[in-house]
Amino acid sequence: MRNVTAAVMASTLTLITLSSQASDNWYQGGEGLVKRNNLQSHMFEGINLTEQQRQQMRDLMHRARHDSPPVNVSEMETMHNLVIAENFDETAVRAQAEKMAQEQVARQVEMAKVRNQMYRLLSPEQQAVLNDKHQQRMDQFRELADLQQKSSLQALSSSSKRSNQ
Repeated sequence: MRNVTAAVMASTLTLITLSSQASDNWYQGGEGLVKRNNLQSHMFEGINLTEQQRQQMRDLMHRARHDSPPVNVSEMETMHNLVIAENFDETAVRAQAEKMAQEQVARQVEMAKVRNQMYRLLSPEQQAVLNDKHQQRMDQFRELADLQQKSSLQALSSSSKRSNQ
C-alpha cells in the first residue's frame, strides 16, 4: 500500500510541477519579478523579433516588475507552521491555502495581462509561429501526463496483485 501511495504522490507532484511550469514561469525574487526558465526567450523562441518589439517587451516587463503584487512570505511561513504543528488543523490549513491561492491567482492574472500585451506586439505571422510552438508543447505535456497515468495504474495494479497473494 505504501508503494501505491508513493507512486500516486510522485505522479501527482510531477503533474503539478509541469502544470505550474507551463502556466507560471515567474516568481518574486529579491530583485523583484524574476523570469524563471527565461520565459521571454522561451515564449518567443524561434520568433525573430524586431528591435522595436524587443524594447517594447522590455518596457512591459519593467512595468510588470513594479506593478505585480509581491509574494507574501509571512503567508508561506504561516502555512509551514500549520504543517509542522503538533495537532493538524484541517480548517486552518484549508483557509490558509485558499488565501495563498487567491494571491497566486492575482499574480497569474497580472502575468497573463503582460503576456497578452506582448502577444499583441507580434505580427500575425509571428503569432502563428508562437501558436504552433504552444501546440507542440501542449502535445508533449499530454503525452507525459498519459505516460504518468499509465505508470500509476501499473503501480496500483502490481501493488494490488501483491497484496492479494
